[in-house]
Formats: sequence, C-alpha cells, structure tokens
Amino acid sequence: MPHATLADRAVIDIAGPDWRGFLQGLLTQDVETLAPGEIRFAALLTPQGRLLYDLFVIGADSGCRLDCAAEHRDALIDRLTMYRLRAKVEIAPAGDAVGVQWDEPASPGWLADPRLSALGHRGYGLGPTGAPGDYEAHRLALGVPSSADWGVDASYPIEADFDLLNGIDFKKGCFVGQETTSRMKRRGTMKSRLAPIAFSGPPPEPGSELLAAGLRAGEIRSAADGHAIALLRLDRMTLDPRRLPDGRSWEPDLPGWMG
Repeated sequence: MPHATLADRAVIDIAGPDWRGFLQGLLTQDVETLAPGEIRFAALLTPQGRLLYDLFVIGADSGCRLDCAAEHRDALIDRLTMYRLRAKVEIAPAGDAVGVQWDEPASPGWLADPRLSALGHRGYGLGPTGAPGDYEAHRLALGVPSSADWGVDASYPIEADFDLLNGIDFKKGCFVGQETTSRMKRRGTMKSRLAPIAFSGPPPEPGSELLAAGLRAGEIRSAADGHAIALLRLDRMTLDPRRLPDGRSWEPDLPGWMG
C-alpha cells in the first residue's frame, strides 16, 4: 500500500472544558458535533475572511487534535492563544508524526481524508514512513490544492476550494471571517479558483504566469511533471491559445469533484 510520513505537517492538542465552544466560534467547520475518532477539514480565517491556516480537526476523548502545516504550527498556537481570553482551554504542541496511506484498504486506526476519498487516509503517531513526494504526485494528479498553493492571508477559502472539499460548514453559525465567506458563496462573486492544469514535460517554476489569448489567466502554485495547481481566472481559462512562459500549451484539467 502506498504510504508516506508528511514532515510538512504537525499536530496540536486542544483540551479543557471549553474547547468545543472556543473552536466553534473560530473555525469554518462545525466542531460541536465532532465525535472521538472523527476527522473534519477546516480553516482559520482573518476577520476579513482571508485564509490563514488550513487544518484537520480530529476528535479525541477529552478534546481534539489539530493537524496543521508544520511551518505554521507556532503561529497557529499564538493565534489561538490570543483568542482564548478566559476560555478554559489548553493548547499544546504534540510530537506525533502525520502519515498518509492511499489506495484502499487502510490499516486500522487510520481516518478517511474528509476532503476527497481518493486522497486516502491520515494517521497520527502510527507510522509508517515513506516518500512524501509520491503523495504529492498523487495529490496533484487528483487536482487537490494544499497549503503551499494558497499561502497565508493571500486567498479566500472559496478561491482555495474549501467549499468543494468539505472545509466550510455554511450552516454552523458564526465564525471568524464568516460574513465575507458566506457573501462570496451566496453571490457567486469568485473571479479565480485554484484548479489543476495539464501540460507536457517538466513543470514551470511556482509563480510562473499563465497566458490565454495573450491575457494573464493565472499563476502556477505547485507542480510536477505534466500537472500543476494554478490560481486561474475563471473568465479566461478557456480562451485560446493558452501558453506557459516558455511557449508550451496548457489546458485546464478540472476533476469531477469541482463540479
């Protein structure tokens, strides 16, 4: 079975009697109904509705665990601590490794990725080790964006496909950044989305400009041979001709999960 340990992910433990109400008012995902052993995909936004940190929330017996980008773990802890005020909540880094398995069946104790079933399962402190590059190629082939694609305070969660990947509960009530997020969804005002593209040969550098009919149509975010995730202008991505910076052609390669 393909598997990998994701060194770019880390874990935070959340405990204390107020943990549910505390996170419920912050995250894009509902945690009031989160059961032990259940995993949900979520985000913490700025008050203006921009995406700060993506995370998986995993229910535990006396709290929950947050699976987040390793490079942002300390900043996320600081942000949560700032919001804590008088809430009886304990926030602490954990040392567990984050692992992934894909191509069923998964080993016991692993949790199905809530974004997309084809992404496989996630595990915490369970092993095994493996090559993360294989998982990145698998993710790119499925067209699913990740932390490297949306940055920090640079994209809206709907631009980053959180609404299509089960990362936002629009029925849960208030959370930080909810007003902007709900308005964008309700009015359909998104001009751009992270989406996969296909091309022949080696990948362009991240940040490379995509052209369509001579107009700027997007920007490469992460890539491998033949595949990339790009922030695409929805009104330009089908214009012809479509060119990479070196003149090669590219095509939008929208997967079924994008609708």
